[in-house]
Amino acid sequence: MFDDPNDVAGQITSEEAFSVLRDLERNTPDEIRRQRAHFRLAIKAAVILQPGNATQLLTLKIKGVTGDVSAGGCSALFPIPVNVGDVYRLQFDRKTLDLPLTFARCVRCRLVREDAFEAGFAFFTPISLPEAAAVRPESSLIS
Repeated sequence: MFDDPNDVAGQITSEEAFSVLRDLERNTPDEIRRQRAHFRLAIKAAVILQPGNATQLLTLKIKGVTGDVSAGGCSALFPIPVNVGDVYRLQFDRKTLDLPLTFARCVRCRLVREDAFEAGFAFFTPISLPEAAAVRPESSLIS
């Protein structure tokens, strides 16, 4: 499948596949933290997830809770899994986290337990974290 020179559209070579697997092996939690481009704010805020396409807006609406937020993305817990690679609109609870409606791509989703899935999102445009979120530790930080 990988080594057929006549079937290269959208396919990766076996050398590329091996390289990707080697990179995956090096991705330890400490290494991932070192590579992050943005400061992360650990904050618990309600978030509503819906599909990014207007034609699909009424097909899915999930309420979750954030785990952390940065200028480039966030992580959140949801009761059902979301599709990696899909684009979603995220609406945060403005009382806890004053951010506008944000579009993001799901970059990971993992099973935490049977009724909880942790998903990571990359924002399409960087956001500015509100300063007020950092100065309300008793109400906003995860406990």
